Amino acid sequence: MQTTQQLNIRVQWWVVSASIVLFGLKILAYYLTNSVAVLTDALESTVNLVTGFTGLYALYVAARPRDEDHPYGHGKAELVSASLEGILIIVAGLIIVYESLINLQHAHPLQNLDAGMVMIGISAVVNYSLGAWCIRMGRKNNSIALQASGKHLQSDTWTTVGIILGLLLLKFSGISWIDSAVALIFAIWIIVEGVHILRETVSGIMDESDLDLVRQLIEVLNRQRRNNWVDLHNLRTLKFGNTLHVDCHLTVPWYFQIREGHAEVVALESLINESFDHQIEMFVHMDACVPPASCRICPLIHCEKRQRSFEERLEWTFENVTSDLKHV
Repeated sequence: MQTTQQLNIRVQWWVVSASIVLFGLKILAYYLTNSVAVLTDALESTVNLVTGFTGLYALYVAARPRDEDHPYGHGKAELVSASLEGILIIVAGLIIVYESLINLQHAHPLQNLDAGMVMIGISAVVNYSLGAWCIRMGRKNNSIALQASGKHLQSDTWTTVGIILGLLLLKFSGISWIDSAVALIFAIWIIVEGVHILRETVSGIMDESDLDLVRQLIEVLNRQRRNNWVDLHNLRTLKFGNTLHVDCHLTVPWYFQIREGHAEVVALESLINESFDHQIEMFVHMDACVPPASCRICPLIHCEKRQRSFEERLEWTFENVTSDLKHV
C-alpha cells in the first residue's frame, strides 16, 4: 500500500510528464502562429516544467524521515519548492508584459490561427483536469507543493481560454493589437497568482499559524471535552509538510497520579488524531488545578477535593486557549 508521500510523488510525476508534452505542443503552436499571446502560454509552460521538477525533488526530500539534523522532519522542503514556483510565475508574467509592449509597437503578422487555437485548446483541457486532480490530492494529503502545482496548472488553463477567445476576436475583427492586449491582461493574472502562491509559502516558512485550523481544533475540543480537562491554554500549531505539531497546556485535577494524568493526555491526543486528516505530533504539558479558584469552573461536579461550588464551565475560545496565561 502506498504511503501519503509516495502518492504525492506519483501525482507530481504525472505533472512533470504532462508539462513536458504540453510545453512542446505550445512551442509548436507559437511557431505556427507567431502570436505573442500564444508565446504567453508557452512561457508559462516553461515555469510549469521547471517547477514540476523542483516540486518533485521537494516531495522526495519531504518524504524523508526526521533525523538528528532535522528533528521536525523535512516537510518545509515543499514550501521552498512552492516559493520558487511563485517567483518564477511572477518572472514569467513580467517577461510577457515586456513582449506584449514590444509587440504593440512592432506587431508581428499572424498565421495558422485555427491550428494554433486547437493545439492550445487541447493543452487547456489537460491542464485543468490535471490541476483539479493535484489540488484535490494536495488537500487530501496536506501537501502545499501539490496544491501550488494544481493552482498554477488551473491558472494556466484560464490563461489559455482567454488567449483562445482573444485570438477568435482577432481572427474575425482583424485588429492586430488585440493579440498584445490579451497577452497583457493574462500576464497581470499570472503575476497576481504568483504573488498569492508566494504569500502562502512565506507564511509557512515563517511558521504562521493556520487560524482556521486552530479554530476547528478548538471547536472539536469544546464539543468533546472531558470533565477531567479543567482548562486548556497556550495552544500552538505548526505544520511541516503533512505533519501537524500541536503544543498545549492541559490542566487536570491536582491530586491525579502520573498514570491518571497521562491517560487524560492520551485521550486528548486520540481525539485530535481522530478528528483531523493530518499526521499529528503532540506535546502536552500537564498543569495541576489550583483550588479554590479552579473549583468554580471545574466541571468535575463530584470531586471529593472540591473547596468551592461549581459556577460555570469556561468556554474555550480562540483568545483564551491560545493565550499563554493559565485561567485558574
